Amino acid sequence: MYSMSAPRERRLLWLLALTQFTIIMDFMVMMPLGPQIMHAFNISPAAFAAAVSAYSWCSGLSGLLAATYIDRFDRRKLLLVVYALFAVSNVACAFADSYPLLLAARAFAGLTGGVLGSIIMAIVGDVIPVARRGAATGTIMTAFSIAAIAGVPAGVMLGAHFSWSAPFVLLVVFSVIIWIAGSRIVPTLDQHLSKRPPPLAEVLPNLYKLFANARHLNAFALTFLVMVSHMLVIPFISPTLVANHGIAPAQLSWLYMAGGAATFFTSRAIGRLADRYGKHRVFRVAVVLSLLPVLFVTHLPEVSFLVMLLFFPIFMIVMSGRIVPMQALLTTVPQPAQRGAFLSANSALQALGTGFGAWFGGLMLSSGSGGQILGYGTVGWIAVAVALCAVLWVSRVTAAGDHPAARPPLGGESMGEA
Repeated sequence: MYSMSAPRERRLLWLLALTQFTIIMDFMVMMPLGPQIMHAFNISPAAFAAAVSAYSWCSGLSGLLAATYIDRFDRRKLLLVVYALFAVSNVACAFADSYPLLLAARAFAGLTGGVLGSIIMAIVGDVIPVARRGAATGTIMTAFSIAAIAGVPAGVMLGAHFSWSAPFVLLVVFSVIIWIAGSRIVPTLDQHLSKRPPPLAEVLPNLYKLFANARHLNAFALTFLVMVSHMLVIPFISPTLVANHGIAPAQLSWLYMAGGAATFFTSRAIGRLADRYGKHRVFRVAVVLSLLPVLFVTHLPEVSFLVMLLFFPIFMIVMSGRIVPMQALLTTVPQPAQRGAFLSANSALQALGTGFGAWFGGLMLSSGSGGQILGYGTVGWIAVAVALCAVLWVSRVTAAGDHPAARPPLGGESMGEA
């Protein structure tokens, strides 16, 4: 475990949160830009879902491959190299002038984004003691709020006034600034290299052992279920609001801004609750609270924009509230020597769940004769069913050091996460 002063630790956490902000904005901004992208390239909801999924599939693949090498490098150097490639991927997105080129650019962005998420969480696991890891994860998760408050609304407004590609130009600017700051703030993080890394001939067998561990598999399954439940719904909110309820694309920025403002503080608060009351318990409560908002947004009646403006913060609070305790719980699952590889593999499963959810949700949607999107209600019910499966499954996810004999009954908290 690294020893850092409190101010230096805070600077590092906020730098990682800003790095995560650009990754999340890169992914999130595609969703409110859906109506404009569908119009610009003359594509269907299913084709748009494929563009969203291209990022996720490649992110999952790169994250899985990263599990074979992430623990072989100084985390600082790896972070800076991959983040530079991430900036290049956004240049490619900004200048894509056809649907195939957009797909290729999103795939490239996914290849870099998947590894970055793993590196960030590995650094948190290396630097922050487990007793404060929930709060630290909450700080990292404020990136979602910052993206919703500032990044996505700015992207939507730029897209409405200029072009759908303008937000990706903005991301390039942000990435360059954050990269420069990271080169000065992130310290050398190479203590995990004190043990000689295994030769490449052992990498694949070690990866197999990573997935053969029952405790790891239970954690991976939880990640996959939660992300499928998320992405069945979230990518299609903006296209449905525009096509079915007549909300102007420029107004979408206000929804994301209101939701992000609400979650900016709740992410850290939920992280502290997870540290205090147990990550399993807080996760279950957050999922149950999210079910009604999911059904409301997927069965949305004719409501005014003001109603949506009041509802959206509630929706975003409960949806992001499911992720914070889950991520904090997952950092306790692997042994320290396997943390980087485990989190890389978990990031891969997260991305695959994201891609599968968006892809499968898109398959269930169709366009009506008047351009409206059909089938969203069915998608909502499936998302709720998958989320309930995650509530039941989370009891199987235990921390490193837990023993079957000490494991609490279904519904209890694992002793090893405290």
